[in-house]
Amino acid sequence: MEALRNIDILVLLIALPVFVLVDAPISGWVAIAIVWIAGRVGMEIAARKRRTALAASNRNAALGVTAMATMGRVWLIAGAILLVGLLDEREAGLAAALLALVLMTVSLGTTFLVHLFDPEADGTLR
Repeated sequence: MEALRNIDILVLLIALPVFVLVDAPISGWVAIAIVWIAGRVGMEIAARKRRTALAASNRNAALGVTAMATMGRVWLIAGAILLVGLLDEREAGLAAALLALVLMTVSLGTTFLVHLFDPEADGTLR
């Protein structure tokens, strides 16, 4: 199951040669790669805090940590897309947005599959 949880990282790595082959701006890939990895790290930290809150029977704190981490990740990705589009070129922003869309779709799909095949697994969003 751990390999399934990390397919989004594999897709991110496969996207680099695709960007080179289609002559897409590499700055879009770099921006999304940085914020995607930072978002994964942030979600892991939030998952640890959430488990601690749940162990203390504090469901409100666990929900708050999960909501803040999820919304923070969305804002981080959106900010990176906006910045790369404004600072470099519009095509870089478009390429970054498309890559983020693919990565988010893969991430949500694999999260669904992990919970489908292993309902007792930790409910960590990645």
